Amino acid sequence: MKKNNLVKLLGIALVVAIISTGLFYGLFVNKLSSNTGTGNTMVVAAKPIKAGTVLQSTDLKTIPWPTPDLPKGTFAKTDSVAGNAAFDTIADGEPIVESRLVTKDSVGGTRVPDGMRAVSVHVTDSTGVMALLRPGHKIDVQVVHGKGSEISVRTVLESLTVLSVTPQTEQSSQGATLPVVTLLATPSEADVLATADAGARVRLTLRNPLDEKTRSRSPVTLDGVMRTSGGAAPARTASLSVNKPTGRP
Repeated sequence: MKKNNLVKLLGIALVVAIISTGLFYGLFVNKLSSNTGTGNTMVVAAKPIKAGTVLQSTDLKTIPWPTPDLPKGTFAKTDSVAGNAAFDTIADGEPIVESRLVTKDSVGGTRVPDGMRAVSVHVTDSTGVMALLRPGHKIDVQVVHGKGSEISVRTVLESLTVLSVTPQTEQSSQGATLPVVTLLATPSEADVLATADAGARVRLTLRNPLDEKTRSRSPVTLDGVMRTSGGAAPARTASLSVNKPTGRP
């Protein structure tokens, strides 16, 4: 009698286990199907990729992505990636992200287009302007040269784009502790900025981004300002030793 009851209990337990397994499997498969049924894909590396490699279609593959939206900076199609170069080493199966690529418009997501340079300068006497500056703003660069009555100021570059603003101070090559601004410049403009940063004081003036007017950029001296009367323009002197850059592309 006891043996029959035990057999019945084992039979019932087996049936319950089969039903539970079926229910779990059905729910799991349905959930998996609903997640992978978006039709969305993400581009990943099909093999290890070395830094500097110009990506070909054979270097890439797509994998299903379970949600409608891809993570920021990733790609859905290999055509969007092929032809760009890898800025850094990418492992096999690793997602291809914009910050790891070199394109005509940027290097590793830094927004430095082909033919342009990112250059940082230490900024002096521009505390109020620094508080207003944001990436994308347009500025003019003034160079202050000399001391005392021998001071002269010249606007050496106009309408440069701000890439980043670092209000935390760091020591410049002249020993002063100053905030840093990174600007987008042509190679010749980058040389001017580097020279000014190393041998003079750099000030920034914020301009309206729609204002594309330029003006004569001869230096203004303190002596000329003091001699000006009746609202006349300050006297102009010879150019600073910082050479005027070539035209921007």
